[in-house]
Amino acid sequence: MSLVVSKRNNDAQHERDAETITSASNLLSSSQMEVAAVKDKVITLSNQLESCQSASLTFSNELTEAKSAHATAKEGLERQITDLNQQITRQSTQLETEKQASSQNIAALTHQITELTNQIASARSSLLQANKDYVLLENRFRRDVAERVIAERKFNNRTELKAQLEYLQWNSSTEISEDRIREGLNVIVKSNLCYVIAPE
Repeated sequence: MSLVVSKRNNDAQHERDAETITSASNLLSSSQMEVAAVKDKVITLSNQLESCQSASLTFSNELTEAKSAHATAKEGLERQITDLNQQITRQSTQLETEKQASSQNIAALTHQITELTNQIASARSSLLQANKDYVLLENRFRRDVAERVIAERKFNNRTELKAQLEYLQWNSSTEISEDRIREGLNVIVKSNLCYVIAPE
């Protein structure tokens, strides 16, 4: 009787152990499958990581190149700005110099124009006065010539000459000297020189 019970217990234990082994085997298989799946995922993730690292390296190289190109462009731009500033400074200095020179030339030309205007005004005034003096001298000359012609005609006329001689014979006290002959005629006689004084 105890043997039967013992056998039954052993069989039950054996069944439980078999179930446990089967369950463990199934769990092991499931775990192996999960490990394989995880391994595949790990491999995939590793490949993706390598791809990301490669892309990151590419991006890093491109970033380095971009930074280098940016630095080069910035340096070139700064040089251009510096050159432009220097050109602007030189041109501004040149323009200021030319402006000062032009201002000086304009001032000098203005002064010359003023002097020329004054000279022209003075010349016009002198010309007007000269024209007036010429008219006066011409009138005086015409009058003197007329008086001379009249005097010559009187001396060439016998009747007039005879009347003048008779007048001088009877009025000798009023006979005038050579100096009084020239009086009021604006004529100066020195030695062999004779010239007419311009009337005022």
